[in-house]
Amino acid sequence: MMDLATFPSLMPFLPELVLAGGALVLLMIGAFGGERTTSLVTTLAMLLVLVAALVLIFKAEDGVTFNGAFVLDPFARFMKLLALIGSGFAILLSTGYTRQEKIARFEYPVLILLATLGMMLMISANDLIALYLGLELQSLALYVVAASNRESVKSTEAGLKYFVLGALSSGMLLYGISLIYGFTGHTQFPGVAAALGGGSISVGVVFGLVFVIAGLAFKVSAVPFHMWTPDVYEGAPTSVTAFFAAAPKAAAMALFVRVLVGALGPAASDWQQVITFIAIASMILGAFAAIGQRNIKRLMAYSSIGHMGFALVGLAAGTEAGVQGVLIYMAIYVAMTLGAFAVILFMRRQGQAVEQISDLAGLSRTHPVVAFIFAMILFSLAGIPPLAGFFAKFYVFLAAIEAHLYILSVIGVLSSVVGAYYYLRVVKIMYFDEPAGAFEPMSGELRLVLGLSGLFVMLFVFVAGPLGSAATVAAKTFF
Repeated sequence: MMDLATFPSLMPFLPELVLAGGALVLLMIGAFGGERTTSLVTTLAMLLVLVAALVLIFKAEDGVTFNGAFVLDPFARFMKLLALIGSGFAILLSTGYTRQEKIARFEYPVLILLATLGMMLMISANDLIALYLGLELQSLALYVVAASNRESVKSTEAGLKYFVLGALSSGMLLYGISLIYGFTGHTQFPGVAAALGGGSISVGVVFGLVFVIAGLAFKVSAVPFHMWTPDVYEGAPTSVTAFFAAAPKAAAMALFVRVLVGALGPAASDWQQVITFIAIASMILGAFAAIGQRNIKRLMAYSSIGHMGFALVGLAAGTEAGVQGVLIYMAIYVAMTLGAFAVILFMRRQGQAVEQISDLAGLSRTHPVVAFIFAMILFSLAGIPPLAGFFAKFYVFLAAIEAHLYILSVIGVLSSVVGAYYYLRVVKIMYFDEPAGAFEPMSGELRLVLGLSGLFVMLFVFVAGPLGSAATVAAKTFF
C-alpha cells in the first residue's frame, strides 16, 4: 500500500492538472460528438485556459514537487501566465479563420491545449529529464497543427520540415543533457549548479552546454538554428502561425533562462560567449533578411528571429536586470505579435486569404482605424518611443551596458535601426500607395485582439510599473 506521506504534493502542479484533465475531457467530447462539436470544444478550450490562469494566480502554491523535478516559483508564475495568455488569444484568433478556410476541427484547440501543457511543464522544469518531456509534449502537438490544413501542400510541407528539423534539435539537446549528466552526476538543476560551483568547469560540460543551447536555440528560432522559421510560418495556416509566433517563443525563452541562469549559472563565463554570438547573429539576420520579403508571414518570421536576438541580449548579461529585461521583452513581444497577426488574419478579399505586403496598399483609406492601430504596432516592433517596443529594447540594452557588453549593445541598436526600415515600408504602403481594394469586414474576435494589443502598445507607460514590479520579483528567483 502506498504511503501517503511520500505522495508528491499536487498544489504546485494544479494548473497543469486542470489543463491536462480538461484537454482529455474535450478530446472525448470531440471524439464522440463528431465535427458538430467543433465550436463547443473551441469555446470550452478558451474557458479552460482562463480557468488554468485563475488557478495559477489564486490557488497554486509555490514549491518543489515530484522529487525535485517540478518547481513553481515567481518566475514560473510570470512566464506561465504569459504562455496561457498567448495560447488563449491564439485559440480566439483561430475561430473565424478555420471556419472560413474550412479547416475547423475539434482536434485543433485540443492540440493547442496539449502544447500549452508542454510549455507549462517546460517553464517549471527543475530537472533535465522533466525539461525534455515538457519540450517534446509541446513539440509533438506543434508538428501536427503545422500540417493541420490537409488540402494544402504548403501546410503539409511546413509540418514535415518542422518535424524533421525538430527531431534533429531534440537529438542535439539530448546529447547535451547526457554530457552534462555524465560530467556532473546530476540531472536536477540545483545538483548541476552545485557540482559546477565546486571548481573548474570541465571541457565535457562546456560541450554539453553548447549542445543544450543549440537545442533550445532551435525552439526560439535563433540563428543559426532558424532555417525552419520562414517556411513553417508561410506554409502553416495563419492561425497556427499566430500561435507559433507567440506562446511557444515565451516558453522556450523561459527554459533558456532557467537552464542557463539556474542550472549552469556557475559556467556563465562559458555560455555568455555563445549567447552573445547567437544574439548578434539573430539581430543582424532578422534586420537584413526581412528587407527583401514580399509575403507578410515571412516578414513576421524574420522579425521574430530578430526579436529573439534582442531578448537574448538580456540573457547574455547574465544578471538580475538582464533576466528582468528578458521577461518584460517577452511580455511586450507576445502582445505586439498577437495584434499583428489579428491584422494578417483580417486580410481577405472575395473569400480568399491574401498574404502579400502589397495587398495592404491604401488600407488607411479603406479601413482607417485598423491601419492606425497596425501602424502603431509596427512602430512598436521597430522600437520607436514612447510605444511598448521601445521600452522592451531599453530594458535589455540597459542590462547589457551594465554588464559591460558594449559591443553587443551597439550592434543591437544598429540592427534595430536597419530593422525599422521594413516596418516603416509597410506603414508607407498602407498610407501612401493607391488602394488595392477593401478587405472583408473584420470579425469581432479579431477586433477584440487588435484593440487590446493596440491599447497595450500605445498605453504601455501606464502598465509599465506593475509589469516591471512583477518581472523584478520573478527575476529575483535566481539571484
